[in-house]
Amino acid sequence: MSSLNALAQWPVDNVSAAIVSTSGVIDQFGDPTRVFELASVTKPLVAQAVLVAVEEEAVSLDDPAGPPDATIAHLLSHASGLDFASREVIAPVATQRIYSSAGFEVLAETVQAATDIDFATYLRQAVCEPLGMSSTELVGPAGHGARSCVADLARFATDLLSPTVLSADLATDAVSVQFPGLDGFVPGYGKQKPNDWGLGFEIRSHKSPHWTGTQNSPRTFGHFGQAGTFCWVDPELQAACVVLTDRDFGAWAKPLWSEFNDAVIDDVRSRTRS
Repeated sequence: MSSLNALAQWPVDNVSAAIVSTSGVIDQFGDPTRVFELASVTKPLVAQAVLVAVEEEAVSLDDPAGPPDATIAHLLSHASGLDFASREVIAPVATQRIYSSAGFEVLAETVQAATDIDFATYLRQAVCEPLGMSSTELVGPAGHGARSCVADLARFATDLLSPTVLSADLATDAVSVQFPGLDGFVPGYGKQKPNDWGLGFEIRSHKSPHWTGTQNSPRTFGHFGQAGTFCWVDPELQAACVVLTDRDFGAWAKPLWSEFNDAVIDDVRSRTRS
C-alpha cells in the first residue's frame, strides 16, 4: 500500500505503522517490534481492562467513582467534571466533556481496589495476555503511562474490529456515544460541539478539524497521544490504522496525519475493489 511510503518523509526519527483488517495486518512500515511511549493511546488499553472488570462483575459502569454523583461510565467518557491533570472538580457531572487523564488514574485505582490486583498486572492479564501483546506494559499513570509496539497494537485493533476480549454488546457500548450532546475540547484541535466520546474511545462523529482523515466515517473511534502516536478503527471501512512515532505531537502533525489517513482509506478501498 503506497500510503505507508509517506511515513519515510515525516519529520521524526523513528516511525512504525500498520494497516489492519478483521483478519489482521494487511500492510506495515518500519519495525513492528520497536517499543514507543504511547502517551494517551494508553487510555483505550486501560478502558478495555476496566470493561473486562465490568464483564467479570468486579465493578459496574454505574458504580460511584471520582467526584460526587460520578460513575465509572462518566470517568471513561470524560464526563465526570474532573480537571485534566488533577482531582479538582471543575464542572458538574455530565455537563461538559472535560478531557481528564486524572480520571483514568481514578479508574485504575477503582478496579485495583475492587479486584485486589495491581492495575498494571490486571491490564496485562485482562487484555495483553489474551491478545498476545507481549511488549505492552503500563509503567506510569493510567492516563498516559504505557509503552507498546505496532505489532501489539495491531492485535488490539484487530480485536476492536472483531471483539473477543469483550462481549459483543459491551464492545458496541464502548464505541457508542455516552452522555450525548456534551461539548468540549479535543486536545490540540479546539472546541467541538458536540465532543462525542464512548467508553474510553474518542468517536469521530463530524468533528472538524480532527486528527483522523476527512474520509473516515463518523463511526470511527480511537485515540491519539502527545507522544506522536495514534490508533483509529473505522467500522464502516472494516479497517484500522496504528502509527507510533518518537516526536511529540505538534503543528507538524496536524496536516500530515489527516492527509496520511485519507491516503490510507483510499488504499484500503482500492484493495477492497480489486
